[in-house]
Amino acid sequence: MSGAGAGAPPSAGEDRRPLGARIAQALAARGAEVLFGIPGVHNQELYRGIEEAGLRHVLARHEQGAGFMADGYARATGRPGIACVITGPGLCNLMTPLGQSWSDSVAILALSSCLPNGGPPDHRLHEMRDQRGAAAAVTAWSEEARDAEHAYGLLDRAFAGFSARRPRPVHLQLPVPLLEAMAPPPPPPSRPQPPGPPDAGLVSRAARILGEARRPLLILGGGARRAAPQARALAKRLGAASFTTIAGRGVIAPGDPLHYGCFLGRPDSAREIARADAVLVAGCTLSETDLWRAECGFDPAARVIRLDIDPAILAADRRSELRLTGDAAAGLGAMTAVLGAGAPHGDWSPERIDAARRRWFAQIDAERPGLLAVIDALRAGLPSDAMVFSDMTQIAYAAVETWPAVAPGLWHHPSGFGTLGYALPAAIGAKIGRPDAPVVALAGDHGLQYTISELGTAVELGLPLPLLVWDNAALGEIEDSMRAAQIAPFATRARNPDFAALARAWGARAETPDSLDAIGPALERALAADGPTLIRLTPELI
Repeated sequence: MSGAGAGAPPSAGEDRRPLGARIAQALAARGAEVLFGIPGVHNQELYRGIEEAGLRHVLARHEQGAGFMADGYARATGRPGIACVITGPGLCNLMTPLGQSWSDSVAILALSSCLPNGGPPDHRLHEMRDQRGAAAAVTAWSEEARDAEHAYGLLDRAFAGFSARRPRPVHLQLPVPLLEAMAPPPPPPSRPQPPGPPDAGLVSRAARILGEARRPLLILGGGARRAAPQARALAKRLGAASFTTIAGRGVIAPGDPLHYGCFLGRPDSAREIARADAVLVAGCTLSETDLWRAECGFDPAARVIRLDIDPAILAADRRSELRLTGDAAAGLGAMTAVLGAGAPHGDWSPERIDAARRRWFAQIDAERPGLLAVIDALRAGLPSDAMVFSDMTQIAYAAVETWPAVAPGLWHHPSGFGTLGYALPAAIGAKIGRPDAPVVALAGDHGLQYTISELGTAVELGLPLPLLVWDNAALGEIEDSMRAAQIAPFATRARNPDFAALARAWGARAETPDSLDAIGPALERALAADGPTLIRLTPELI
């Protein structure tokens, strides 16, 4: 322990450090490694201590890009993503990524400056009527630090929440004068407690219900991503069938003959779910974007069990017989242990499940003609462990249902909030967090233009990142929806830039494959390059 830590008076240099520099020290002590953001006159004090604290800063081209980078970093690494922005417009630009992180349960710490209370009533630089309240709409909490000790306490509250509860973004704002004021060193970080297991008695009851069922079914969501070994073991012990949500893909191995796959959103999946006499829903909200219908489809006589880390999800559930609060891995593992050794007893037909999967593939192929052939070419050209970050685009809508994930956390799609512009910056954040992993961005021609400036960030950092662009020169999904609603397609066509020329202007590589067979070699070159490569895909391929 240093002399200062043992009670000796701190040195003059140690005593005179602005809070902005102390915040960097506190973040590093709590395990932070990377900050994504843009400096400005109101938050420049946060930048005073970044290098000294050993933190890396990634300069985004837009605060929205910084937020999506933090989101991708968090998903790829399992550590919180941190975004640093200025007062007013900086935070407003960050709110779309925060909304996406909220809906998809991603741990983001948003740090912003703010104007002090008690100033002139209006016309101050970057002024908002209620900045803290605005951020509260898309975060688990939004708080303003009153002093240095309060700021440190809020940081500990944030990191404890990321570890112990359902991960959600939070916002901490610091008044400009407070950032500039001298502050004491931050205290040592608190030790967050990991989420605990569910109640042992409820676990035993759940295991008994599943063990007695003739057709047990598991429905697994993103909250079970870290419970893949336990989920697979429980499914095998029971002989259970299974579904996953988009976020839960890979929790069950794609080759499992009793795995229906990621087809909860197919309308007739309700017919398959209704065949189960006992259902365990783990780490899944069963939201609109999971099901695309009002009800999941449980048989009225089915015994339903919910396992979730979020008590609010369970409190809103009036259908389930048992509701277990706790960690998915601990809960699923405990159920398997209670069941003990024994032969699988589930009465499910692998042939029927295979027929259902084939039927759903055919539906998707009919809805989006030719796209499955492009998706197959992409799969063949990528390593099986590639992480894909997709945007709201037709090719991604088909792929998220049909692309098999060999492990959890390999495909990330902005399902809940449904924002455009996610794929490229999120993939950049993931590649920064996992530099040795293959990472790919998949965007549509319109959505890419929301955040295409972040291609400059990828070039600057020398990231070997394939950027796949589905260029159909239209808002194709909206056109289809308008036609289905008997509305003449309107405002769905815009002039696109020359994407290849635009990429080269930033210093990136660019390719336009002229056949499906050319996609694989283009991906191979892109993954081996010393910077990003834009790969333009067009309907002419099909």
